[in-house]
Amino acid sequence: MTQAECGGALYHWRPMSRTVSDSDRCPCTSGESFGECCGPLLAGTRRAATAQALMRSRFTAFAVGDAAYLLASWHPATRPRELDLDESLDWYRLDIHAAGGGTPFEKTGEVTFTAHYRVDGERAKLREHSRFERVDGEWKYLDAL
Repeated sequence: MTQAECGGALYHWRPMSRTVSDSDRCPCTSGESFGECCGPLLAGTRRAATAQALMRSRFTAFAVGDAAYLLASWHPATRPRELDLDESLDWYRLDIHAAGGGTPFEKTGEVTFTAHYRVDGERAKLREHSRFERVDGEWKYLDAL
């Protein structure tokens, strides 16, 4: 378990559990390579320009087990103190159904998506309508409606 201070609070998470090379297809299923898509966001070398880009990067973080990125991209008002990802889940596809707001010129945004995963060889999916908000110029995941 790793820990760090963020916003005055101490957070705990497990280290990233899966690796993806820059030339691999991005787990967010954008069609781009990881190095051109979500990789720089997870590495902290680029910020998400839109709420949808943050949504895609968060899906990728779930797919590779990057709890540190998930915590860092969570809105401080709703961020959990601990995050223990279930490594038995294999997140393999993201379908974006709708996005409202969330452009580089807005302060809030919403994204409706379905995240597909496998658990114990069985396929399952999670459909969510997520809200995002800018905090100090950066997109953060606020909550799900």
